[in-house]
Amino acid sequence: MVVLIAGLGLLGLCYGANWASPAKVFAALSGSGGGSSVVIRDWRLPRVLAAVIFGLALGVAGAIFQNITRNPLGSPDVIGLDAGAYTGALVAITVLSGSPGQLAVSSVVGGVVTAAAVYLLSLGGGLSGLRLVVIGIAVNAMLTAFNSWIVLRAELEVAIAAVGWNAGSLSGVGWDGLRIPFAVIAVLLVALALRAQALHQYSLGSAMAVTTGVGLEPLRLQLVLIGVGCTATVTAVAGPIAFIALAAPQIGRRLAAAPGVPLLPAALTGAVLLLAADLVAQMLLAPVALPVGVVSTAIGGCYLIWLLTKEVRRA
Repeated sequence: MVVLIAGLGLLGLCYGANWASPAKVFAALSGSGGGSSVVIRDWRLPRVLAAVIFGLALGVAGAIFQNITRNPLGSPDVIGLDAGAYTGALVAITVLSGSPGQLAVSSVVGGVVTAAAVYLLSLGGGLSGLRLVVIGIAVNAMLTAFNSWIVLRAELEVAIAAVGWNAGSLSGVGWDGLRIPFAVIAVLLVALALRAQALHQYSLGSAMAVTTGVGLEPLRLQLVLIGVGCTATVTAVAGPIAFIALAAPQIGRRLAAAPGVPLLPAALTGAVLLLAADLVAQMLLAPVALPVGVVSTAIGGCYLIWLLTKEVRRA
């Protein structure tokens, strides 16, 4: 996966309106590339790094929620967290001025409120992974309808901006808009690394986790906050990018031949998927670049059909 990330990243730095050879890319990164340095370092490099870091964050978020629910459908985009973060962002765009800070805060608040609602609604009769997923799907449907209503009620210019942002895109990302999101994701990943052992104990079963000294409720709360933080941070910058969080953990698990949903394979797979989807989005209708969310949705839709078919046969 690391080799794939490096190869796709190099291809992303080479590809553009004008093709740059790998030699030019390395020269630009070293500061001796001449006129092409600005294009490669200031335009293409932020996009490639955003795809890697955001893919890592989405893969980790998916692994967290699939471990908590013990269900391959338990990802942020399926149980409504993406839709909740988008609701918060819509409020910032339509009610407030829509500044980057307002988008970030509103997205996180929307995701946290949605996660709390899904969690509380799932507590009746005991917390169940399947129950949480089903309730999350229902909440996701309601939030999607509510988001559509907000867009329809907004002014034309605001509605066009909101719909375009909803597609999920890495176009136009620059260093100024990535420093804070990268820092937030780094802090969240460090916090997750500190709780990774407890998470893997929890994935073996609640009873096993309790006997080894894991406090279930504090652990669930911490993991949910980390997962929501990763999802909402990506959503605030690039919009909701669907299905990466759903597919990456299960693909990573199968590649690693692991019994549970390990974090590192999920993170690396998420980076590979988002990098590949962004490259396809740029190449498919070149010179017009599609939003990466369109490509990730197409890939994820095929994966979801395969996953549901497999689950039905197993049942």
